[in-house]
Amino acid sequence: MIDKLLYIDPGTGSMLFSIIIGITGVLVFALRAFWIKLKFLFTGGRNKNTDNSTLPIVIFSEGKRYWNVFGPVCDEFEKRGKEIHYLTASPDDPALTKEYKHVHAEFIGEGNKAISRMNLLKADIVLSTTPSLDVFQWKRSKSVEYYVHLPHMANDITTYKMFGLDFYDAVLLSGQYQIDEIRRLEKMREIPAKDLKLAGIPYMDKMLERLENTERKETDKKDPVVLLAPSWGNNGILTAYGAPFIENLLKTGYRIIIRPHPQSFTSEKELMDNLMAKFPDSDKIRWNRDPDNFDVLNEADILISDFSGVVFDFSLVFNKPIIYTDPSSDWTQYDCSWDEQELWTYTILPKIGRLLTKDNFENIGKLIDDCLNGADAKELADGRDLAREQTWCNIGHGAEKVADYLIAKHEELQS
Repeated sequence: MIDKLLYIDPGTGSMLFSIIIGITGVLVFALRAFWIKLKFLFTGGRNKNTDNSTLPIVIFSEGKRYWNVFGPVCDEFEKRGKEIHYLTASPDDPALTKEYKHVHAEFIGEGNKAISRMNLLKADIVLSTTPSLDVFQWKRSKSVEYYVHLPHMANDITTYKMFGLDFYDAVLLSGQYQIDEIRRLEKMREIPAKDLKLAGIPYMDKMLERLENTERKETDKKDPVVLLAPSWGNNGILTAYGAPFIENLLKTGYRIIIRPHPQSFTSEKELMDNLMAKFPDSDKIRWNRDPDNFDVLNEADILISDFSGVVFDFSLVFNKPIIYTDPSSDWTQYDCSWDEQELWTYTILPKIGRLLTKDNFENIGKLIDDCLNGADAKELADGRDLAREQTWCNIGHGAEKVADYLIAKHEELQS
């Protein structure tokens, strides 16, 4: 009888364990934050890099990989002669070497050190592309009046981890469907409505401008360039399909470029070593690890990828077809799990590309030909036009719209 009373079923046990871990995490973070505040008070709230004044407008970048998002915005502020502070968690962020007069870039430490600085920041407005404000370690500072989120993607805004944007004051978006997604979440969660504005996608604008000023490498029309750019992990193409898929690509006779996700060389090192040894660089295949993907996207005629943002960069900016793997995923920990509406990404992918499966990858040559010159080419071109219309507003003017919003909001807060 006692054994039965003490028995806890596995589901309940797992839930209780999760609750205990969650409470422990909150307590640890609270103690850490209390200690940081004590140190801050005893040092007079100053450090060697900054005084204790309130900054007007701040950009927070958690890493140099987001410079493509913030760079166009910084350029716009510099062009207008407007002051903005750029705080980065990367010691080699490109912003730190820019010769700006009005954009003040500062390295604030990596990891927890950067988060601690942001948690005690004094500013009127903070712009960031980092989700989960006030959910995990990054907390809203009591001395910051307004937080603005700028996405670093051209698709669904609900593919962030749960509550990713709930505690922002405003979000600058690029498509009406994104506004609709956030409004549905706000209604279901009964939280205050955020200020949502259609601004655009500054990094894609800059990429398009660069494309218009770059000559594309001329290639033989009979010899297309196929770019394989998968994500990493169990659902990535190289993990799921491996060497047999590359062998089928080589059978097409087309030139193949393979650009794995950088994380693959760390988390899937054995797989990468084996594949690169089995398929070394030659006149028909080469591996690409350039820090900047612009040149390889420009060179390619068609992209093969999976659930990655690069498919929208390639199709919408470079105006070329894609082949993609099944984007189905477990979304239980993400905001979209609250929404009964189908993800926009799921509805648009069949219009801008063709699905690659284990059943058809042996016929990859025909799939490529159909996308480039066959019956599907016109339909896919029309799909790309539709996608741009739905997810990329204010083409060429995204940074201007972001700057307009921040400056106007700051004036409003000051008044």
